[in-house]
Amino acid sequence: MRLISALIGTWLPVAALADSWPLQAPAVPFEYQSELRRVDYEPLQNASQSWRICVSYPHLKDAYWLSVNYGMVEEARRLGVSFQLVEAGGYPNVARQIQQIKDCVADQADALIVGTVSFDGLVDVVSEVARSMPVIAAVNDIADQGITAKSGVSWEEMGRVTGEVLAQRHPKGSAPVSVAWFPGPEGAGWVQFVERGFRAALAKSSAEIVTTKFGDTGREIQVLLVEEVLEEHPDLDYIVGSAPTAEASVSILRAKGLQDQVGVISDYMTHAVYRGIRRGRIIAAPSDHPILQGRLALEQAVRAIEGKLELTHAGPEIRVFTQETLLKEPMRETLAPPTFVPVFELR
Repeated sequence: MRLISALIGTWLPVAALADSWPLQAPAVPFEYQSELRRVDYEPLQNASQSWRICVSYPHLKDAYWLSVNYGMVEEARRLGVSFQLVEAGGYPNVARQIQQIKDCVADQADALIVGTVSFDGLVDVVSEVARSMPVIAAVNDIADQGITAKSGVSWEEMGRVTGEVLAQRHPKGSAPVSVAWFPGPEGAGWVQFVERGFRAALAKSSAEIVTTKFGDTGREIQVLLVEEVLEEHPDLDYIVGSAPTAEASVSILRAKGLQDQVGVISDYMTHAVYRGIRRGRIIAAPSDHPILQGRLALEQAVRAIEGKLELTHAGPEIRVFTQETLLKEPMRETLAPPTFVPVFELR
């Protein structure tokens, strides 16, 4: 049986991971605010034929979407289906993603999986595609029109658990601390929700957001934003934001000799964030298990094609990892093996 590295020294059999998946499903599908129920999900053992699936990502700029890709590749191989992947190159590129989707689904696709660059910017193209094939939303939330199923977690919850890390360290009434907040690209399908959750959690703390910097999650842009904030706020206590923000901050703070003055928290997990937590340079990050989200979206697409779709909305349970908890439990279904490279076409 082939084995994969889970990056943290734990090796897991690929096939065994398909036996049952621990998921959470909203009581009302597509309503992230509704009560969650635990589901021991039994995936299909195989597809009835080699379906062809079009997959569209917002980008492959960081290791998060690489891990989603890894999950889809493993699941497609397990089920015996093929896919073509396109990526828009970043959240500002709504028009590019729309055109890529049109070209991709025209190439004899049986279903579309989309990780959107915009919550409502793809309504027209999704509605058009949905007339002829199922459309599965992966990871990033999207307007419901035309969507057959969603594989994802509540990004409001991701923001809330991130904010709770600060609330636990600095409860209301304690000495105030200053926070620079980097939510991500304004208008992206997840940013408005992570913003809402983070600010709600922070209201229960002594932490104050002194500046908010929106920007694409490419490392170059985040480096510029972090540098700008440190010049504007030399007495800053915390930097909190996306994984590329946290990754850039670690390097910049070390270069400036500020690594012991400014704490760093990421609102999702990547390989570099994992290493930062292990080394004590990043305080914490939640994981929404992107590998499993990729697997689920692919499996949902096959079920939808074959008329076997029952669970239309589900995602993994969110877990927060610190230096202490990383040593206690394996981070399964979160990080692609270090040697994995993106797969754009699988036949």
